[in-house]
Amino acid sequence: MVRIVLTESGARDVPDGQGLWLDAADCLAATGWEAKPEGMCRGEICIPLPSAMRRGDAVDVAAFWRLIEAPAVSDSTGTVWSLGVAALERRQALESLVAPDFELPDLAGQPHRLADLRGNKVLLVTWASW
Repeated sequence: MVRIVLTESGARDVPDGQGLWLDAADCLAATGWEAKPEGMCRGEICIPLPSAMRRGDAVDVAAFWRLIEAPAVSDSTGTVWSLGVAALERRQALESLVAPDFELPDLAGQPHRLADLRGNKVLLVTWASW
């Protein structure tokens, strides 16, 4: 039986096991993080692992995900795992986004452009009937 790990880069099948303990090769393939003696590494970043998160070549990926303050959840059987993006990464991505300019009328019919509000904090609330 296999388990499925869902990340921002897609879905990956990993061997069955207890929790989300993965060997170094499966960990790298599923998450993009490489298990090294100094910890979990991705590019220039290496995060030391507490000894409780290692068993020989295996790493408790769910515990590591929580260590980096990212959400890690599974279904009730532990067959499907979802590893989310850390809040800091999401916030940094959102800070760099620029909404496209558009124009909409207010309730009185007066048109307003988003570009006219540039530099101000704006809350956009949308709704769809479907």
